[in-house]
Amino acid sequence: MERFFEEISRITKVTENEPMKKHTTFRIGGPARFFAEPATKEELKALLSKAKEFEVAPIVIGRGSNLLVADEGLDTLVISLGERFSDIEVKGNEIYASAGASLSAIAQAALKNSLTGFEFASGIPGSLGGAVYMNAGAYGGEMKDIVVKSYYLDENLCEQECTEHEFSYRKSFYTGKMLVITGAKIVLSEGDAKEIGDAMAALAKKRREKQPIQMPSAGSVFKRPEGYFAGTLIEEAGLKGYRIGGAEVSTLHAGFIVNAGDATCKDVLGLISHIQKTVYEKNGVMLETEVKKIG
Repeated sequence: MERFFEEISRITKVTENEPMKKHTTFRIGGPARFFAEPATKEELKALLSKAKEFEVAPIVIGRGSNLLVADEGLDTLVISLGERFSDIEVKGNEIYASAGASLSAIAQAALKNSLTGFEFASGIPGSLGGAVYMNAGAYGGEMKDIVVKSYYLDENLCEQECTEHEFSYRKSFYTGKMLVITGAKIVLSEGDAKEIGDAMAALAKKRREKQPIQMPSAGSVFKRPEGYFAGTLIEEAGLKGYRIGGAEVSTLHAGFIVNAGDATCKDVLGLISHIQKTVYEKNGVMLETEVKKIG
């Protein structure tokens, strides 16, 4: 693996034994054996090609907003598409953005150009690639409403385009496939900058009042069960504030698990299991996780 490290270090910025807790919004996760942050598609392709050559199975992440990483860490190459992979370009009512672009930055670009339709995503703490992958949504909007094309690398590292995304609740064409999203094209509508700004501010206020955004979390832990709201079921089960180790069911919104102090992956998994068991016993509903577990 020493030679592998030397080879990938020639391609882009790479660190060894990088704590994944620094790269997830949960602030949880052991070290990644190698952690790379490519700035271009060429660097990304070169990293993936080198991993293939050395028979290393890489893990590609965005900004870590929906991830729960194992305490033991990841004995492989983690490729982070984040700040260095975040170009945003506006052409008329279209926005082209790289996979690592934050949704908040795209929202600001839309606001600056008086484009409406992206307000719902302005407060989602994630990247465009992850949002497309899982058809992220909030407050009545989803990525399916605005994404018309995405770009990805296939298993042979060839660049491809996707226009039929097969979007459904927290799923897309990419779900379960070994494809790497590199960017997307978003189509919005012309609007009034003040109205757009006001709408974004109103949603931000709503988030501050109803979600524990000041504490480390991975957002909503569970998918919405048909006919119910996960947070309501958890609250009705009397689990608000329930804690295992440093992991706690938020007292502000029961659909969130927060890192209340040095929580481990084991703590969170134990709490998830307890929530699922308790809610099922009370309501007969088995909650399905939305957060992605790695390692």
